[in-house]
Amino acid sequence: MNTITNGSKLRYISSAISVVFMLIAITFISVNGLNWGLDFTGGVITEVQLDPTITVSEITPLLQSALNQHVSVIEGGELGRWILRYAEPAVGMGIPDIKVVLAPLVTDVQVLNSSIVGSQVGQELAEQGGLALLISMLCIMAYLSYRFEWRLASGALFALVHDVLFVLGVFAAFQLEFNLTVFAAILAIIGYSLNDSIIIGDRIRELLILKPTLTIAEVNNSAISATISRTMVTSGTTLMTVSALWLLGGGPLDGFSTAMFIGLVVGTWSSVAVATTLPEFWGLNASHYQVSEVEEVLSVDNSSY
Repeated sequence: MNTITNGSKLRYISSAISVVFMLIAITFISVNGLNWGLDFTGGVITEVQLDPTITVSEITPLLQSALNQHVSVIEGGELGRWILRYAEPAVGMGIPDIKVVLAPLVTDVQVLNSSIVGSQVGQELAEQGGLALLISMLCIMAYLSYRFEWRLASGALFALVHDVLFVLGVFAAFQLEFNLTVFAAILAIIGYSLNDSIIIGDRIRELLILKPTLTIAEVNNSAISATISRTMVTSGTTLMTVSALWLLGGGPLDGFSTAMFIGLVVGTWSSVAVATTLPEFWGLNASHYQVSEVEEVLSVDNSSY
C-alpha cells in the first residue's frame, strides 16, 4: 500500500509540474513568438561550388560579415558544393555578389544557381503546416474516441498537447530557428508520444476489466509498473539515435535533433504521468468498462392466439 501511495503521489506531483511547464511555455510563445526560419519567411538560396579544402568555419564569417545577418551554410552532397540560405536584403539593398564576398578564400567561385523564395510562399507553407497539424490532431482524437472511453482518451490527448507546447515553448524561449525540419520533428513526437500513451492505456483498460475491485489509483500504478521497462528501453534506444544525429548530423539537423530529443524525454514523462492522472481526475473506474447485460423482453399479444 505504501508503494501504491508513493507512486500516486509521484504521478500527482509530476502532473502538477507538467501543468506549470505548459503555462510557462504558453507565456514564452505568446511573448517571444517563434523564430521562423527561411522556409516560412522566405529568403535567398544560393548554391556554390568551391575548393573542396574550404570548410564551413571559413565560409560563414565572410558571409555573415558581408550580409550582416545569420547565414545558413549547408553541405550540398558533393565535395566543395555548398547551399547558402539567408534572408532577402531590405528594400533598396541589392544582393551582394557571392563571388566577391568569397574571393578572399578562393578565386574560382562558381555560382551554380540562385533563387529567391518569396514571403508569400513562406506564408503558404506555414498555413499548410498548421493545417496538417490540426488534421493530424483531429484524426488522433477520432481514433482515441473509438479506441478508449472518453476519460481515458482525454489523458492521451492532453499528453500530446503538453508535448507539442513544451517543445514550442523551448524554441520560443531560446529563439531557436523553427523551420520545416523542426515541424517534421513535431509530427514525429506526436506519433511517438501517442504510441506510449496507447500502450499504457491498453493496460489500464485490461486491468479495469479483469480486476474491477481495484481502485483507479492502483490500476494506474500497476499499468505503469507493467509497461515501464518497455517504455524505458524504447525511449533509451531512440534517444541514443537522436543523440547521434545531434552530435554528428551537423547544422542542418540541429533543429530536428533538438526538437526530437526534448520531445522524446517530455513524451515519455507525459505518457507515464499526465496521460494516467487526468482520467483518474475525471473519475474513471471499472464500471465504465464492464459489459452490461441486456435482457430481451418479449411482448406477447394474447389477442393473436
